Amino acid sequence: MSKIMEAVDVRVPVRTAYDQWTQFETFPTFMDGVKSVRQLDDSTLEWVADVAGREKRREAKITEQEPDQRIAWTSTEGAHNAGMVTFHPIDDGTSRVTLQLDVDPEGPVENAGGLHQGARDRDGRLARRRPPALALKLPCPPPR
Repeated sequence: MSKIMEAVDVRVPVRTAYDQWTQFETFPTFMDGVKSVRQLDDSTLEWVADVAGREKRREAKITEQEPDQRIAWTSTEGAHNAGMVTFHPIDDGTSRVTLQLDVDPEGPVENAGGLHQGARDRDGRLARRRPPALALKLPCPPPR
């Protein structure tokens, strides 16, 4: 199992950051490798993504959703994939968004690193995990 954890500060209130992260069907516009996300019901999402050059289709269940605080999910089929994004106010107009992913790569290509390529942008940052409007507000700090 691989664990990925990233945090980024954005110059928007927590409500704005949280609201954008709950617009699941817009994820392909700002997440590398994600082709589509379809909300099937209040707690079930269908993801289609390009992982290491192969199309993967998965369902995930939202396991926890506390407005302006956190969203957590887990896969319901296939390889294990779970995560949580949390939202923390720094001041009235700045928030820290923290993403934690626990993934179980399938096969040698994903184990060799193809799975993690979509977790970070080309510069190794979390920037592609933010909506474009948020990404323009505050550049992502360099990885630590």
